[in-house]
Amino acid sequence: MPSEGLYDAIVVGSGQGGTPLAKAFADAGRRTALIERTHVGGTCVNEGCTPTKTMVASGRVAYLARRAQDYGVSAGPIAIDMPRVRERKRKMVDRFRGSSERGIARTKGLDLIMGEARFTGPRSLEVRLTGGGLHQLSAAQIVINAGDRPARPALQGLDRIAALDSTSVMELAVVPDHLLVLGGGYVGLEFGQMFRRFGSRVTIVHRGKHLLSGEDPDVADEVAKLLREDGIELMLEADAQRVAPAAGGAIDLSVGSTGAGTSALVGSHLLVATGRVPNTDTLNLAAAGVQVDDRGFIRANDRLETSVPGIYAMGDIKGGPAFTHIAYDDFRILEANLLRGGSASTRGRLVPYTVFIDPQLGRVGLSEGQARSQGRRIRVAKMPMRYVARALEVDEPRGLMKVVVDAESGQILGCAILGIEGGEIMSIVEVAMMGRLPYTALQNAVFAHPTLAESLNNLFDFLEA
Repeated sequence: MPSEGLYDAIVVGSGQGGTPLAKAFADAGRRTALIERTHVGGTCVNEGCTPTKTMVASGRVAYLARRAQDYGVSAGPIAIDMPRVRERKRKMVDRFRGSSERGIARTKGLDLIMGEARFTGPRSLEVRLTGGGLHQLSAAQIVINAGDRPARPALQGLDRIAALDSTSVMELAVVPDHLLVLGGGYVGLEFGQMFRRFGSRVTIVHRGKHLLSGEDPDVADEVAKLLREDGIELMLEADAQRVAPAAGGAIDLSVGSTGAGTSALVGSHLLVATGRVPNTDTLNLAAAGVQVDDRGFIRANDRLETSVPGIYAMGDIKGGPAFTHIAYDDFRILEANLLRGGSASTRGRLVPYTVFIDPQLGRVGLSEGQARSQGRRIRVAKMPMRYVARALEVDEPRGLMKVVVDAESGQILGCAILGIEGGEIMSIVEVAMMGRLPYTALQNAVFAHPTLAESLNNLFDFLEA
């Protein structure tokens, strides 16, 4: 590492937005430093998308193996080898992380500095190096891509037990006998269903009336229905009050439910999946004058500019949609503006996402509730997945399709696809939305038969008058 710390650009955090931006700066001839505290690749590669979806795939194989008789196949007894599931996950992470590390190493003019960064001024940083010592850096442009981490709620007794979070739960070497899950969001549902398929008894405790608080109630209720079909116990409108160690290494969890008093749960493991907090607490942002909101997320405008000229924020640390593809689009915005003189922004950006329960929930655009709260005149169509020929043929008919259409223009405003490969079907709808096509373009399109895509021919037949 060079002793002189004057750079043209500094990127703090090597996530899915920060790494390509740092490489783009260097490729444009700007001397660039990329600072990483823990491991290259960010949350997605190391603790998020890559490892979780790898393990979800193992859970689906177990699910299908148990259903083999439904397809006329004899599979025999099913056993879960958690160390092998874990090793498969680790190898996938190593593969993805290694690819990113090699790409950084090949980039001329880019220095990777491992350590924890903190601001000492609006153009300067100090890095406590992983191997010891301090390094002073400065640059005219600084981009913060430091991400977020699992939140730890203020729950009485939590400090007395070995609670799991979304990272540590993937390192288990055994299948929990009874997994208690706090939180009915994406993380809680994905892990809850996964471990149910591995053989755990699973109880999900959720404060809200419906799971997945950002979804329409009818979609959330359909999710709850299929999770219950899988044998998962759901406690809605329930609030965890305290937790304590119990005999034999078990965990006692007291839960208060609306209208039902207090319940006592006993589990072997506790997964805390109650949200995430930004990694701004160690950055000393006050020294630079960078403003944060009341939750600690960096305030940034639609061009990803912070309150300090020359300092930008991208990815999860600025709040808003915490998805890898959004962080990567942030990279595209900053690359366009800082390297090509563009005027890209987040205004009007579609935010698609997929919840990797099985069947998947793919979502993009406005929900029915959001559209009505905006006073829009809309038409809504809903169709059960059991009406989809391909879903029936592969014996995966659970879920529903829902779409929201502007009543005047006929343009699609949003959709929720809860069904087999729901994320892929949603993406087709998103492309139509990007092209501002009327719904009739999908309704009358010629899709190959029998595919899941052709379900879009029939979905719009269910539009309300």
